[in-house]
Amino acid sequence: MRVFSIVTCHTLEIGAIFLPFSPLTTRLTDTETLNYSLEETLKKTLKFVAVFAAAALAFGAAPAATASTPTKACLALDTGGVDDKSFNASAWSGAQAAAKADKNVTVKYLAAAADADYAPNIKKLVDEKCNIIIGVGFLINNAIVAAAKANPTVNFAIVDQDGEDHGADGSVYPGTKFANLKPLQFSTNESAFQAGYLAAGVSKTGKVATYGGLNIPPVTIFMDGFAKGVAHYNKAKGKTVTVLGWDTAKKDGTFVGGFSDSAKALQISKNFEQQGADVIFPVAGGLGGATAGNSLTSKKSVVIWVDTDGVKAAPQYRKVLLTSVVKGVDTSVKGVILDQAAGKFSSTGYFGNLKNKGTFLAPYHDLIRRVPTALRTEVTKLGNDIRNGKVSAK
Repeated sequence: MRVFSIVTCHTLEIGAIFLPFSPLTTRLTDTETLNYSLEETLKKTLKFVAVFAAAALAFGAAPAATASTPTKACLALDTGGVDDKSFNASAWSGAQAAAKADKNVTVKYLAAAADADYAPNIKKLVDEKCNIIIGVGFLINNAIVAAAKANPTVNFAIVDQDGEDHGADGSVYPGTKFANLKPLQFSTNESAFQAGYLAAGVSKTGKVATYGGLNIPPVTIFMDGFAKGVAHYNKAKGKTVTVLGWDTAKKDGTFVGGFSDSAKALQISKNFEQQGADVIFPVAGGLGGATAGNSLTSKKSVVIWVDTDGVKAAPQYRKVLLTSVVKGVDTSVKGVILDQAAGKFSSTGYFGNLKNKGTFLAPYHDLIRRVPTALRTEVTKLGNDIRNGKVSAK
């Protein structure tokens, strides 16, 4: 009896999908009725392949990712430096994250040493053929608006401003909007409200404090939310915790006068401690380091950081950082850059809040034991109530 082994192996290629098939072996004898001839084997194999192909087409391959185009994204930073541990650093972190997420994206920044650098820096970035230019900071708005108006083929974004032209004296409301300019704004009063409630709850002296870099909306929105959170605590608990550094009625308070005078920030912090404040919330970018450094030395107060998670941004101060009121500058900057690369840029404004996680309280980290379990629960519930509209942080 003669025995033949016929081995066939087939590979089906469908687009980028390769379907291997195991060898098919048929035993043929001259005494048995042939169940399979070579021709029949091939027919069955091809039929099997056809069924597999039909199934693959029926289920469909995963849709291809949106193709991106080479994109040069550039940041015009505010004063304070790229390593301010605050909003400049957060914006640059977001840009770097975009470059990591999309190999077609390249990023760079120009830092401003003074307000006079805003317009020249933006012009340099336009001249360098940046596809999208992001102004980081409230005070850069006029320079960004002028550049967007003069360069309609370049896209822009502005952090902490509405991106509108309000006229030469800033009195025109609503202002003129631009199709190539996207505002990135944040309702940080919401998370600051939680921080104020928290501060009032952990204070042993009954006094807490806040100060700002400048009396401008993206600074005072934190301070106002913080003070109103303290007031909410007082009403809920029948307490009289006092806020130093901000008057909600007058909309005025204690300010450094900028974001670079660490000596003045230090003095303000010491003054607050002398007045009895044991929780301090500096809203002055990297100047929070002066406050935290003082708290480490004095051991009289703890600090609430601003813009970023302070324990991650400035871990040297972690022993005195109660929490941080985080503003998602990084995620919004990353998002607008990736949208630009994908050809999806839109001038529709982004508004970060508690609901979309555009702002939030950072973990308590090393000082979690300073926050009683009941207070932690209350702060979390307060955040949920703000998200759901049960409590207003305004």
